[in-house]
Amino acid sequence: MGTKVKTHKGTKKRFRLSATGKAMHRQSGTSHLAKGLSKKRRRNLRGTTALHESMESTIQAALNGYSN
Repeated sequence: MGTKVKTHKGTKKRFRLSATGKAMHRQSGTSHLAKGLSKKRRRNLRGTTALHESMESTIQAALNGYSN
């Protein structure tokens, strides 16, 4: 019997897969020291965005089929 492939826990905390399989992530730069940013920049950093297509396969392999 082979060994099990483990889910990468750091990836599981930071990414989730959409229904179409895209890796969605929260944008950086909003946790603290955001006062220096313009209101427009802060507003545009809200919500989640899709990761670049070139990294999707890496994230899907690290998540091993699991998503939040």
